[in-house]
Amino acid sequence: MAITARGRARLGGWRAVGLLVTGTAVALALAAGGSVSQAGAATQDATEDAATKPKPTHSQIQLLAINDFHGNLEPASGSGGNINGIPAGGAAYLATHLKQLRAAAEAKGQDSVTVAAGDLIGASPLLSAAFHDEPTVEALNGMGLEAASVGNHEFDEGWHELLRMQTGGCLPDGDGANNQNSCPDAAHPFEGAKFKYLSANVYFENTRKTLFAPYTIKTFKDGKKVGFIGMTLENTPNIVTKAGVEGLTFKDEVDTANALVPVLKKKGVESIVVLLHEGGFPVDPKAYNSCPGISGPIVDINANLDPEIDAIISGHTHQGYNCSLPDKDKNPRLVTSASSFGRLVTDVRLSIDNATGDVDRVNTLANNQIITQDVVQDPKTATLIAKYKQLVAPIENKVIGHLTTPSVVRTNDDSLESPLGNLIADAQLADSSVVTGGKTPVVAFMNPGGIRADLASNSGEVTFGEAFSVQPFNNFLVSMDMTGTQIKALLEQQFSGLNGPDAPKFKVLQVAGITYTWNPAAAAGSKVVAGSIKIGGQPLVDGTTYRIVTNNFLSDGGDGFPAFTTATNKFFGGLDIDAFANYLTAHDPYTPVATDRISVGS
Repeated sequence: MAITARGRARLGGWRAVGLLVTGTAVALALAAGGSVSQAGAATQDATEDAATKPKPTHSQIQLLAINDFHGNLEPASGSGGNINGIPAGGAAYLATHLKQLRAAAEAKGQDSVTVAAGDLIGASPLLSAAFHDEPTVEALNGMGLEAASVGNHEFDEGWHELLRMQTGGCLPDGDGANNQNSCPDAAHPFEGAKFKYLSANVYFENTRKTLFAPYTIKTFKDGKKVGFIGMTLENTPNIVTKAGVEGLTFKDEVDTANALVPVLKKKGVESIVVLLHEGGFPVDPKAYNSCPGISGPIVDINANLDPEIDAIISGHTHQGYNCSLPDKDKNPRLVTSASSFGRLVTDVRLSIDNATGDVDRVNTLANNQIITQDVVQDPKTATLIAKYKQLVAPIENKVIGHLTTPSVVRTNDDSLESPLGNLIADAQLADSSVVTGGKTPVVAFMNPGGIRADLASNSGEVTFGEAFSVQPFNNFLVSMDMTGTQIKALLEQQFSGLNGPDAPKFKVLQVAGITYTWNPAAAAGSKVVAGSIKIGGQPLVDGTTYRIVTNNFLSDGGDGFPAFTTATNKFFGGLDIDAFANYLTAHDPYTPVATDRISVGS
C-alpha cells in the first residue's frame, strides 16, 4: 500500500492487513482527515468536478467488533477496568463510542455493521447475573449489535436458557429465588436479543440441525454482501456444566467454516468474515494494536481456514490484538480481538473491490480503539443501568460478614494454593445441603478458574455483591463417593491431559480436608509424591470410599477432570454462592488461613 505525504504526517493507531513482517502487522495510520491511497482509487479533491471523477474501484465498509463482554454493564474493577492504565469500559461509554465511530464512517459515505465474537453474557457481575443477563442483552440491543457468535459462557445456564436469550420471554423463577429475578419490571417483559446468535458448529445430537443459524449475510446499500460465520469454541463441553450442553455436539471450527465457504459463494457472497470464539496469546499483552509473537489456537486455526475467508474476529482469551497473518496461500488475513469487558472495540474498514465484491486485503485497515471514559455516557444505556442498579440494590448491599484483613486473595503460592481457594473449599465442605443419608463430605475440591476475583471488603464489611463477584456462576454443589484410587487419579489429572505441560496454566484444584505433596520434576502420571496424600490427617487408602463435595461443573468432568465422572452416589445440594455466603456469616469475622494443604517437594 502506498501512503501519501500527507498521510505519513498523520500516523495513528490504524494497521493495514496487507503488510507482513514475520507474521505480524506493520503499523500504518489513517488519522482523521488523513488520506491513504488504495489500488486505483486515489483520494480526490472535494472541489474536483464530480463528472470528471473516475468511478471508484473500491469502497469501504465499517465493521465494529467486540468480544467477551461478560455482562460488564459498569466498568470492571481493578486491572479488568483499564487498558495499559487508561480507565476503560462501561456499557454507557461503549454505546457512545460506537455511535461516534458509526457517525465518522457515515460522514465518509461508508456503511457500518456491528458484530461480536462470543461470551457477551455469563460469568457476569451481579448487576446482570441477578436478572439472568437480561439487562446485558437489552443494552446490546440498544447499541445496535447485529450478529454474535455463541461463546462457551453463553451456555452457563444451559442451551434452553440461551434460546430464551434470543427469543425472549420470562422465567418463572419465584420472583427472586436464588437471588435471581427474571423480568423484574412486570410492565416490560424481556423481549430477547434483536441481534442474531450464530453457531455453525453446534448441532443437536439427534438431528442435523444447528442450535442457531450458522451464518448471516449482510447486504449493504450498494448491493455488496458480506457473510458472517459464527463459530463456538469446540472445547466448550469440557469447560461448562454438562447439563448445559446435554444433547448437543460441538464440531471442529476449521472443518465447519471451510465447508460453509462454497455455500456462501453460491449465494453470491465473496467477502467472508468468521466470528470465532477462540483466540491467541501475544507475547506482549499491552500491544493491543499489534500481535508480537502470537501463539495459541488462533494461529493453527488461521493457518488452516480456507483462503476465501477474508478476516477472523476472535475472542475467548481476553487479549487485545490486531494481526495480519498469512493464510494457506500466503496472503495476508486480518485476525483481531478486542480484549474483554467492553474495554476495546475493533474498528475494521473492509476495502471491497467494486468489480469482484471481494475484500481487497491489502487495503483493508483495522484499529483497536480504547473505550475511554472521557465521553458523555449514552443516555438510554445509562438509564437502563440505573434502573437495574436500583432493582439489584437490596440483594447486592446485604452485609453477610466481615474480614479481619482488607481482602482474601486468589494469588497462588509456589504450590499453586491460594488463601481464597482455601476459603471457598472450606465453605463447600461445611455446607449442610450436600449431606445425605447421614453421609457428610470429608474432602472438597474447587476449580481455580471458577474464582473470578479477590474477596474485597469495605471497612471490613463483606456484602453479597462482593461475594458474588468471586463466584458468579450459580453452580450447584454435588456430594459423591470416590475411592482412594479415584482420588489419586484425580490429583494426577491436574498435571496431564488438558492440564498437561502444553496447557496455558495448570488446573491445580483448591482443597479442604486433604493434604498432599507434588513434584514438578516428576514424570506425568507420577507428579503426586507417593504416600503424601492424607485425608483428615490419615494416609489415603486405595480401597476406602470417601465422601467428597465439589461443584456440578467439576462433577461433570469439567476443566479436564474425568475422574469426577467415575464417582458414584451423587447428590445435588444448594448453590455454591449460598454456601460461600453462609460460611462467611457463620465465621464472622473471617481471618484467612495458612496455605499449607498442598506442598511442593520430591
